[in-house]
Amino acid sequence: MVTAAQQQTPPAPDASRSFPKGFLWGSATASYQIEGAASEDGRTPSIWDTYARTPGRVRNGDTGDIATDHYHRWREDVALMAGLGIGAYRFSLAWPRIQPTGRGPAVQKGLDFYRRLVDELLDKGIQPVATLYHWDLPQELEDAGGWPERATAERFAEYAALAADALGDRVKTWTTLNEPWCSAFLGYGSGVHAPGRTDPVAALRAAHHLNLAHGLAVQALRDRIPAQAQCSVTLNIHHVRPLTGNDADADAVRRIDALANRVFTGPMLRGAYPEDLFKDTASLTDWSFVRDGDLDQIRQPLDFLGVNYYTPTLVSRADGSGTHTSDGHGGSAHSPWPAADEVAFHQPPGDTTAMGWAVDPSGLYDLLRRLASDFPGLPLVITENGAAFDDYADPSGHVNDPARIAYLRGHLAAVHQAIADGTDVRGYFLWSLLDNFEWAHGYSKRFGAVYVDYPTGNRIPKASARWYADVARTGILPSA
Repeated sequence: MVTAAQQQTPPAPDASRSFPKGFLWGSATASYQIEGAASEDGRTPSIWDTYARTPGRVRNGDTGDIATDHYHRWREDVALMAGLGIGAYRFSLAWPRIQPTGRGPAVQKGLDFYRRLVDELLDKGIQPVATLYHWDLPQELEDAGGWPERATAERFAEYAALAADALGDRVKTWTTLNEPWCSAFLGYGSGVHAPGRTDPVAALRAAHHLNLAHGLAVQALRDRIPAQAQCSVTLNIHHVRPLTGNDADADAVRRIDALANRVFTGPMLRGAYPEDLFKDTASLTDWSFVRDGDLDQIRQPLDFLGVNYYTPTLVSRADGSGTHTSDGHGGSAHSPWPAADEVAFHQPPGDTTAMGWAVDPSGLYDLLRRLASDFPGLPLVITENGAAFDDYADPSGHVNDPARIAYLRGHLAAVHQAIADGTDVRGYFLWSLLDNFEWAHGYSKRFGAVYVDYPTGNRIPKASARWYADVARTGILPSA
């Protein structure tokens, strides 16, 4: 097994290296992070509204009540994308805006917002890519038990049908879930994400019912969208490396890989949970919440797999002292890793972003090559990649962010090298279009290619936005 010290960064391309014709260049956002208008036109609270309004949960008491006010400034934001030459826009639908209680008929005013947005995107030549769920579960469904309960998966399929009926004639690319690992294990395990519960068994139950929700939603979509439309799911596959080459650290990698990755790729792409996951978590649950027929429902043909990557994960065998707080997912007295107390997490070497995450493009290269090997024939799309830095507008009103440009150049070089080595990568979505509400960090972390002055809402494209626009326009990655 290759250790962290032995990893090699893929060679940087020179200016003559170009991406394949038809490669999709996009940017991404999420509804709660940008929309605001938290109580307009029938929208009711989501779990993130409740979580953010709970004292002590989010830095500085920030909420998404206004966010970047995209709900009112969507036309301006689409014009920004068009001006930057963005070919595709990955956005999420707000479930409580469309179906406020998580049940029953849709609210047409909520759907009308997305109809207008999609029409404007199409009018500007920008491909809409809709994500059904980016973490904003209607609070009423959480009050009824949330993702640990099977009923939530059933409600999700009904919501997917409503969205497809309204937008299926316009949206040709659909994603069911964004990063279900975060929803399950940060939301119900460590409690650093909404709804803030800290029950390892609930986290495992949530993971299964998110898997089931995905499968049921794909079926609902397929029943309603044109045959040529695409269905996918986006996973934050952890690229897990051992601290050393010893067997104990290799087993730590195996254990975390099961909890982070194979708990989703197993049922979704293979039709089975990994047996080692069952053995590792046997002290917590017998997994009896997995019913006969569930795995057949979960495993549905996908047109591509969405991959989110920011940084690698470095682990070793630990002494049981609970050293999970170096995993990059936020501090908590409760671990997001059920039955993995003997695993220690370490800060990977190298420069870091404002999130404290190591900058390591080789992790993205290795991850893409692994996925190509594990799931041959399944196209991949980078649905999120980017970095937060401490950006500011200078006195002339410009935002220079050379560290972000370097980050993007390195990671796009890794994608290019993976393609050259035979990996079927079809597109890349920069996270994020706009600075926005960064979950428990509030407005303290800026991931955007476009700077947002929060008091005024003014948008200022950063130097990285112009750089990325040139890459997207030409399909050529410059060496400097």
